[in-house]
Amino acid sequence: MKRMLVLEDGTVMIGKAFGSEKLTGGEVVFNTGMTGYQELLSDPSYAGQIVTMTYPLIGNYGINRDDFETMKPAINGLIVREACRYPSNWRSEFSLHEFLKIHEIPGLEGVDTRKLTRIIRRFGTLKGRLCSLEEDPEVIASQLSSMPEDKNVVQRVSTKSPYASPGRGARIVLVDFGMKYGILRELTKRSCDVIVVPYNTTAEEIRRLNPEGVLLSNGPGDPKDVQEAIEMIKGILGHIPILGICLGHQLLALAGGADTVKMKFGHRGSNHPVQHLETGKVYMTSQNHSYAVDEMSLEKTPFTVTHKALNDGSIEGIKHNTLPAFSVQYHPEASPGPEDANEHFDDFLQMVKNFKRGITNAKAL
Repeated sequence: MKRMLVLEDGTVMIGKAFGSEKLTGGEVVFNTGMTGYQELLSDPSYAGQIVTMTYPLIGNYGINRDDFETMKPAINGLIVREACRYPSNWRSEFSLHEFLKIHEIPGLEGVDTRKLTRIIRRFGTLKGRLCSLEEDPEVIASQLSSMPEDKNVVQRVSTKSPYASPGRGARIVLVDFGMKYGILRELTKRSCDVIVVPYNTTAEEIRRLNPEGVLLSNGPGDPKDVQEAIEMIKGILGHIPILGICLGHQLLALAGGADTVKMKFGHRGSNHPVQHLETGKVYMTSQNHSYAVDEMSLEKTPFTVTHKALNDGSIEGIKHNTLPAFSVQYHPEASPGPEDANEHFDDFLQMVKNFKRGITNAKAL
């Protein structure tokens, strides 16, 4: 069965349908990872988006039970050059096609993904829709260009009520803005006593849990849409050590008086080089974000830039000059990707210990 992709600029691409027969629209983005499609499909940060994979063959090792980042995918669609129908891997339980069908995610294969990626790189992220050949592309393109931005993506993917992952180590409150399981795994691996709370949990509610640290998770959408979280961070900053990851990084910056901007086409992939400015060390990182902290806006804030992307110079990490708080734009838990930056979880827990001993400034990262 044929299916087409229509972009808001009028571009039409026709290919073969796979996955679910359900048709949907969303922001069309691209991911440069060669592997990790299962983690990508189950990453809540892709909520509402249609993802184009730049690597030409996707699905060759199937879907397994261990590599999910959440149990309920929020992605709106997947576009590939070729979808493997017969995966070969000892852990595989489903093919890519079967997984997408079960979770009602439409797929499109057989289109020129290199061309589509170049369109996005040239014109920026575009809205698109996967639809049947019977629909009028001009009408769809007109509808897409007037479609408002989705403001409720974090609300959709965040947990609705708190839950615990008990441990005998430091008590950490993990604020779920669309959390990947990889973050929780890294904390539990370090014996942390983790309490996961919804995105709109207040500062007072967090303080009542008596945490030794607060981790602000990744998540989808525009950080300025999550005003509840910005107010919460203002209420705990300086009182409880903070680590922000991805969306959590942007929210920490906003709470400290900085600004964020939407990037032309964002960073998505498991191969993005980031440099630590103080040591010169370069990390290969996993990334997935549309927004970035505006560097100029940091000048009048109490934050120092710690990391930058080598590809485009965008801000990848900040730390507070006097209080125990730091954040990174990339994913130290990887999932998927290299584990170069995994040490940031240890830095966070060391900062928690230092704070308990009366050392209040963030560790030099």
